[in-house]
Amino acid sequence: MEKLSLEDVEFIKILAFSDSTLIQKGMTESTMMVLETRIGPILREYYIENTQQIGSKWTEEFTKMGISEDQGKAAIACARRLGIEII
Repeated sequence: MEKLSLEDVEFIKILAFSDSTLIQKGMTESTMMVLETRIGPILREYYIENTQQIGSKWTEEFTKMGISEDQGKAAIACARRLGIEII
């Protein structure tokens, strides 16, 4: 099973606790690349798990790393506002 790195956890928590307009102001091309290629797919799979009740790989990993369900939902909402395709 794939695990969240500390960098992944930090990105997800920043998304969960930040205003997307503030993130956009400080976003670099490399940050957007990480969001699109690493964090976006994780949040997409997490979303599918929680809406379709399919598996629990990321749900368990989020919980283990101290990311609550509400924080996960907030991170998804912020990622969507930043243009990351979740579904």
